[in-house]
Amino acid sequence: MTRTLGWLIPGLLLALLTLNMEALAPLFRPLVNTPAPAIYARDSFANLLGWHALAVFAAIAAATLLALGAAIAVTRPSGKAFFPLARAVANLGQTFPPVAVLALAVPALGFGLTPTLVALLLYGMLPIFENAVTGLQQIPASVREAARGMGMTPWQQLWRVELPLALPTLVAGIRISLIISIGTATIGSTVAAKGFGEVIIAGLLTDNLAFVLQGGIMVALMAMVLDALLRRLEQRLTPPGG
Repeated sequence: MTRTLGWLIPGLLLALLTLNMEALAPLFRPLVNTPAPAIYARDSFANLLGWHALAVFAAIAAATLLALGAAIAVTRPSGKAFFPLARAVANLGQTFPPVAVLALAVPALGFGLTPTLVALLLYGMLPIFENAVTGLQQIPASVREAARGMGMTPWQQLWRVELPLALPTLVAGIRISLIISIGTATIGSTVAAKGFGEVIIAGLLTDNLAFVLQGGIMVALMAMVLDALLRRLEQRLTPPGG
């Protein structure tokens, strides 16, 4: 019951506020000057939610493919020598500020969603890569030996044994990257990408605290829902006693 409430309550709040943020106008009114609007109305919250989710999921899907591919490569006997290089590249993406990535990407890619996707992809790779490597390395040697004893080829071992056993750890890395990216995606509005960052920036530019809170609340609810759902998925994928 507690696990269900962990995502159900934030999910219901997210849906209600997305469809009817105007209902909270009396609560936000004291936070703004009388002539200023209390509710952001330049775009619908449903549309902003869709664009925000699109940016996050598209970037993390691409980051997962790249990071998992790199993790598989460096955990094979032929690729172990490239592990330090792969980790360094993943670390670079995490340590390089997303704002700097946007500043460098805009001249080449233009304004909008594309530079935001690049920034989120680079920023989201490290947790996925590290967790994928950890999950693959933690598989007992006896399990691999048993798979080889059954006549499995290296690819069959990977797809039928190693990846299923490493999946809970991989999902944990994806969860971390998703939560980080939900908050980081707000900076995309500085380069004209749609999302809840648009509401926050509008509030900062007009000194409207209500707008800032509305954008922040929606981002927080998104993160809470996805965190709770992916934690449940991790638990279901983890074998008993694992």
